[in-house]
Amino acid sequence: MRARELGRKSVVVGDRVGLVGDTSGAPGALARIVRIAERTSVLRRTADDDETTAEGRLERVVVANADQLVIVSALADPPPRTGFIDRCLVAAYDADIEPLLCLTKADLAGPEAVLGYYTELELPYVLIRPDSDLAALRALLAGRVSVMVGHSGVGKSTLVNRLVPDAERAVGTVSAIGRGRHTSTSAVALRLPAEPGADGDTGWIVDTPGVRSFGLAHVSAESLLHGFPDLVEARVDCPANCPHTADEADCALDAWVAAGKADARRLASYRRLLASRSGEGDPREPERNPGDPLAGS
Repeated sequence: MRARELGRKSVVVGDRVGLVGDTSGAPGALARIVRIAERTSVLRRTADDDETTAEGRLERVVVANADQLVIVSALADPPPRTGFIDRCLVAAYDADIEPLLCLTKADLAGPEAVLGYYTELELPYVLIRPDSDLAALRALLAGRVSVMVGHSGVGKSTLVNRLVPDAERAVGTVSAIGRGRHTSTSAVALRLPAEPGADGDTGWIVDTPGVRSFGLAHVSAESLLHGFPDLVEARVDCPANCPHTADEADCALDAWVAAGKADARRLASYRRLLASRSGEGDPREPERNPGDPLAGS
């Protein structure tokens, strides 16, 4: 229960709260939340990119107080979508949360295409196969609150069940058209179990329902660029108030890419996000560049 004096202040997964009452956790126990501690970080998303729409104005807090955003993407079945990963990176940098790329189903396809796309970012990553030893991933999760996000069907809940065997998160299959089926229906925080002989805080993971897209209406157009750190430096040569759009003749981002300092696909992804903020694209539908199998959102 929540104390009346908290009013409409919402409580979300990851919040640190003060409790009074029976905190034993026994069946029938009743306690009240009387205090919500100040949040160190808030990861948000919207259903739409455009803040002029009802969906864009409605912010959803995914998790509070997370240290790390684990972006889970399958390398096949369903195929990786760097457009979606880019959105998650923007949200992570905006919330001041460190990103970690977790590439699953590495037994079905290699990671070269995805990792090549992010070469300039030095983005930390782990590769996961069905028989993988998860020691490297556990080391990156230890002592931290990590929130896991990803499309349905990428193996996120399967991974959670391997990390926390008692979690019993529902798992599903990928449909015939290559889309995952929603299995997890609510976000839940799970403490990672201690490994034999290990000391210290094992950390927490927050498993979230599979999402089709990650709306960014809450992120300003200026902050959007900070989700593309490989392009940020180029803006110093842009004219004042440059919109960075493709029709801006003096935008320095084009010259930056032409000089080989960033991947042209990264610039195209950034400009797609800019366009979707103006209502020119639907963030819920896949976006592709001709000939680029990784461009979907």
